[in-house]
Amino acid sequence: MKTMNFKIGIFLTAMIFLSCGGEKKKEIASSEANAKEDTSKLVIEKPQLTFGFIKLTDMAPLAIAKEKGFFEDEGLFVSVEAQSNWKNVLDRVIDGQLDGSHMLAGQPIAAGAGFGRQAELVTPFSMDLNGNGITVSNDVWSKMKPNVPQGEDGKPIHPITAESLKPVIESYKNEGKAFKMGMVFPVSTHNYEIRYWLAAAGINPGMYSKDNIQGQIDADVLLSVTPPPQMPATLEAGTIYGYCVGEPWNQQAVFKGIGVPVTTNYDIWKNNPEKVFVMTKKFVKEYPNTATAVTKALIRAGKWLDTPGNRKEAVKILSMPEYVGADEVVLANSMTGTFEFEKGDKREMPDFNVFYRYDATYPFYSDGIWFLTQMRRWGQIPESKSAEWYDTTIKDIYRPDIWTKAANLLVEEGHLEASELPKTDGYKPVTTDFIDGNKYDAKDPIGYINSFGIGNKENVEGVSSIEK
Repeated sequence: MKTMNFKIGIFLTAMIFLSCGGEKKKEIASSEANAKEDTSKLVIEKPQLTFGFIKLTDMAPLAIAKEKGFFEDEGLFVSVEAQSNWKNVLDRVIDGQLDGSHMLAGQPIAAGAGFGRQAELVTPFSMDLNGNGITVSNDVWSKMKPNVPQGEDGKPIHPITAESLKPVIESYKNEGKAFKMGMVFPVSTHNYEIRYWLAAAGINPGMYSKDNIQGQIDADVLLSVTPPPQMPATLEAGTIYGYCVGEPWNQQAVFKGIGVPVTTNYDIWKNNPEKVFVMTKKFVKEYPNTATAVTKALIRAGKWLDTPGNRKEAVKILSMPEYVGADEVVLANSMTGTFEFEKGDKREMPDFNVFYRYDATYPFYSDGIWFLTQMRRWGQIPESKSAEWYDTTIKDIYRPDIWTKAANLLVEEGHLEASELPKTDGYKPVTTDFIDGNKYDAKDPIGYINSFGIGNKENVEGVSSIEK
């Protein structure tokens, strides 16, 4: 009996030992798996971050990255704060009060090219395509409309060119009144888009010079800065007769019955870049993993926004007071694939707001060079520059290398397919997708600038195209 008990004891001890050993092996295996997972994660140098934005629908990637937990997935704890105007956004990023921000695409470019406040800023992420419109007052529209061709349904045929506005501007001039329009900032897409639209019809939107930073030299139309949320009220007050702005402020004019959008920037330049996400070069250098992680979260947000079925939820999120704070019905007009011109003239526009499709999130050099050409065309860059200058300048600001690193990590993690990454040298193909049909080749910025009837011309002696 004692012998039997002794054997049972040995057996139980062995089982306990083996069991403990098994648990130990599981612990070791689990520890190794965790270690492997940890090494695939970026080591975040600065997890607490504060980002800025202006109350426009194209700030959506920031709101979605926060609300859907994409920032948290990267180990980032992000606060997003609405800013009063674009100058404030720029200053607060440069001064380090914001770690990054939703910005006009032209702002980091101008800061690096010599116009306005100078700073070393970088763009690793393009926030969206399209999204802007040009709206005029009801009175101006009533005078434009007879000049606009109509379809069989009696509705205006789009795109509406500024040719229909020319007689209206002349009538104001004959009455001794300057024709005034608003845009959101001197280096905004809106400024260049409304200038492009006007100039394509032979209307001079005015020139800048070293001594005249208002951009109104020889102008047929006086353009001035108005913050986006104030556009409808300024139009209603009669201070301006029209404006170019992002959503929801064109649709707000329709909703309030005070104005009519006459064209969108999709018609001015199909699938044009709009806003970008910007950080300082210093931030990116000191916190490279954090910059990559932020870009990862924003890419995921862009993809989520363009995934069918998600826009209604996006509208609800953007309508929250801490984000855009506009009525859902106003936001939905453009965010869900439609756009209303005159009241009741609502049209399908599935590409009005694009956040991911057509490689929307990738910071293409060619997009940035277009802004440089417009700065030079209108005199914000007063001296002639070589084609090589355009290439070198933009490569110091636009950072597709950060985007590519972030996107490759998302592929490894299963959030993206490798086929979703663009195969590019950073330049898009030559395009004529402009309202005037003009050809844009980013590798020949000098030829592009010289192709316009209105604006500065370059001295082409010794100035070559970028090597193709």
